[in-house]
Amino acid sequence: METIVARRVKQSLENLLKEAVFKAKKSGQLEFDILPEVNLEIPKEKAHGNFSSNLALLLSKAAKKPPREIAQILVSNFESNSYVKEAQIAGPGFINFYLNDSWLGEVLASILEQKEDYGNNSDLNGKKIQLEFVSANPVGPMNVVNARAAALGDTLSRLFKACGARVEKEYYINDYGVQVQTLGRSLDARYRQLLGEKVDFPEDGYQGEYITEMAREIIETEGDSYLKLPEEKRIETFSDLGCRRILASQKQDLLNYGVEYDCWFSERSLHETGEVEKVLETLEKRGLIFESEAAVWLRTTDFGDDKDRVLKTSDGRTTYFTADIAYHLNKFQRGFDLVINIWGPDHHGYIPRMKAAVAALGIDPDRLEVLIAQQINLIKDGKPFKMSKRRGAFITMADLLEEVGNDAARWFFLMRSPESHLDFDMDLARSQSNENPVFYVQYAHARICSIFRQASAEQRGVKFDQSLLKYWDEAEKDLIEKASQFPDLVSDAARRREPHRLTGYLLDLAGLFHSYYNKRRFISDDLELTGSRLAIAKGLGYVFSRGLKMLGVSAPERM
Repeated sequence: METIVARRVKQSLENLLKEAVFKAKKSGQLEFDILPEVNLEIPKEKAHGNFSSNLALLLSKAAKKPPREIAQILVSNFESNSYVKEAQIAGPGFINFYLNDSWLGEVLASILEQKEDYGNNSDLNGKKIQLEFVSANPVGPMNVVNARAAALGDTLSRLFKACGARVEKEYYINDYGVQVQTLGRSLDARYRQLLGEKVDFPEDGYQGEYITEMAREIIETEGDSYLKLPEEKRIETFSDLGCRRILASQKQDLLNYGVEYDCWFSERSLHETGEVEKVLETLEKRGLIFESEAAVWLRTTDFGDDKDRVLKTSDGRTTYFTADIAYHLNKFQRGFDLVINIWGPDHHGYIPRMKAAVAALGIDPDRLEVLIAQQINLIKDGKPFKMSKRRGAFITMADLLEEVGNDAARWFFLMRSPESHLDFDMDLARSQSNENPVFYVQYAHARICSIFRQASAEQRGVKFDQSLLKYWDEAEKDLIEKASQFPDLVSDAARRREPHRLTGYLLDLAGLFHSYYNKRRFISDDLELTGSRLAIAKGLGYVFSRGLKMLGVSAPERM
């Protein structure tokens, strides 16, 4: 049995259409040079069949006939097909296919056979993909935008793997540059203040309470020993110490969130190994560097950027952009077919220059993708919850997870397109009601588990074969038809980089299931009927479990 029944059915219908087109051409009923791409869609309204084709509309101009006339010609040339019960012409010339129930029986049988592997496909077999996401500066706690990026990156990884790709998740540690020095100066000032010195806090320093807490912890373990160091050495020490402590805290927050990385890559290592200087040499050899105003520039305008960019300032310091170029060269040298970065909402303008830099290295810029995790508006008690990182008056990722839990956080971050702004209702996310979408979907899975606890107690088992289709009514057919869409949904969500397709799908499936559950007895004296309904419940349980796990959301057995 093929992995994806719905794909096999669609392929059968596409072949039916192609054969009819060429048969009509051969007989002189249709004239055209190039056959348009044959696609099938799932109609929005059930009355329009299981699948629909607009091929007649696409052929109309070339064949110089009205679409409905072409549709009639195609239908009259259809060969017999074991799946098709009826083909109807609708509207301006759509061909709607109504299928026999046998295909739904094949769908359920395939789900029961594949279990937790249902939804896997081979779309990305052999592809090696790197996902780099979150990569927050190690100068303070992670915020809710970082949490959104973490949910997005981790879920995309799961989707890509389900499509057969080899995926590596990477965190880029920004442990080099001005922000690290600022952290050191901030920590130094708080350390000395706590020890009784009258010290002005740096105007550009990080004022969050976490800086004071770190300084207090240092005093508890090391006392005033760092005061003996020269100021420059002390700030350097605090920069390193602060980065390491904050990074450890960030790693723990991500682990608590269910996100594990394959690689933690240090920006500092690029400088220490000479890779930053080497990339300058590479670009110079390619004739893409020039000097102006005592600075060194890259001709990014040659590759679509709106202006050239500085690689080395007039005082000899390499820019952050230069290190980024070296980092991306390092990525591609590691053999990734595709590199995907997930950046924050203020990085839109950085995308064209980064793609230009990749092109300047002689690498196809289409092998670099950048997704933006947009801003989040937290709503609490019906009012916006304001954030300000420098002042420290903001809700951290850890705060949010403590407030609403991992499951609700991940679901809410993933239920909208990553590039759309998101209003995150914290009160709704905490609620244990059907208005909370993650609760509603998890409750569907828990209900299925309760059915099997009862079935086990009454020693009833799953039984399914095509003969049991006689028991199915429209609600059961709708459920299995919806389940048939899951593998292609996984494929589309991966291809489009849109995990929110998965949350929407699971919510729709949960709505169908709850309605079905409320009107059925799953266990009765009719052993065949019981076996059939348990088979449906078992199959749907696998779909809910797999879908939730792809989102990084738990599938509870009791609620």
